Amino acid sequence: MTSTLSDMESDEHDARTQLAALRSDRAALADRVLQPWWWDVALGALVFLFFGSYATRNWLLIAAALAVFLLGIYGLVTYYRRRTGLWPSADRPGLQPLLRLWLACCVAWAVAAGLGMSFAMPWLVAGVSAACGVVVTVLSRRSGQLFVAQLRGEL
Repeated sequence: MTSTLSDMESDEHDARTQLAALRSDRAALADRVLQPWWWDVALGALVFLFFGSYATRNWLLIAAALAVFLLGIYGLVTYYRRRTGLWPSADRPGLQPLLRLWLACCVAWAVAAGLGMSFAMPWLVAGVSAACGVVVTVLSRRSGQLFVAQLRGEL
């Protein structure tokens, strides 16, 4: 019976050691998953560039802005994956309100762009595009902070 008790204590010790190692790995991951500030700013600038290109009403410039947007997004995603070794899921606790806010921003932009293009008000399209760029910058930062909090077990 003593050997069985000793085996159970050994197994418990091993389990605690493994759990501590997992917690340490999660903490290390949490330290590296938050993107640098310039990443959020670059994302916001890409959104502004693409959305704002509609103010020109020139389909060639809009297509060029789309190409820059897609290449920029590809570059940001590639950088993030190389830096962290992962890409976070959009199905995370606390992220849904941020996604709803981004959807509302896109709807507002679409309405403003429709009005701006219909009534020759490029300043309206550019202004709402700039606001969307700022919103996506803030939402990107907040999303990263939520991911860190999730990994640290704070959510």
